[in-house]
Amino acid sequence: MMAGETLYVINPNSSGAVTAGIDEAMAPLRPLGVPIEVLRLPEGPPGIESQAQADQVIAPLLAAAGRLENGAAGFVIACFGDPGLYALRDQTRLPVVGIQEAAVMTALTTGQRFGVIAILPASVPRHLRAFGAMGVMDRLAGDLALGLTVAELADADRTVARMVEIGCELKDRHGADVLIMGCAGMARYRDRLEAETGLPVIEPCQAAVAMAIGRIKLGWSHAVNQGASHAG
Repeated sequence: MMAGETLYVINPNSSGAVTAGIDEAMAPLRPLGVPIEVLRLPEGPPGIESQAQADQVIAPLLAAAGRLENGAAGFVIACFGDPGLYALRDQTRLPVVGIQEAAVMTALTTGQRFGVIAILPASVPRHLRAFGAMGVMDRLAGDLALGLTVAELADADRTVARMVEIGCELKDRHGADVLIMGCAGMARYRDRLEAETGLPVIEPCQAAVAMAIGRIKLGWSHAVNQGASHAG
């Protein structure tokens, strides 16, 4: 593989199941001409379910990205909450996209009011802080939790049933016309959720990778004077 070719999607938790689900969700994007490699962070917790856990993965995430820099075309941080997003943008001139930020920006171009399906109630305040910082609270229909841990998301029947229940509540009671899956561990359930709720569903890893590929191909980055040195 030539240096600078690969888009690295880094899952900051250590779960092999979550990482495999993210990798599976990349299938529609692989023909677009940028190699995609999905990695887990062995130093991370099995699931990132709190602000403390999100903050604790930043240092090993930055170290992992630094080791990958020479072969990278860009990075996606595959945790809803975008831990280390701004620190990694400080560290590298390559395109860096966080899945939460990308999902929200994609939802804003898909519907008028977006609803978020979180994993746990403790995740919701963290999401709301991010949405407030982005200035999008007036477009938020609601952010409701499944009450399931990251590990429990592996139970497909239970998870899909609960996601459909929450998705329909966001649609019928809160006025959402587009849904965001608020955890990378939900990646494999997008099609079923969309079919059951009748709403467009944003899978955040797909949204972020699609955005990152566009930036790589166009030579765009957060860094000034990026030029076309990283364009495909």
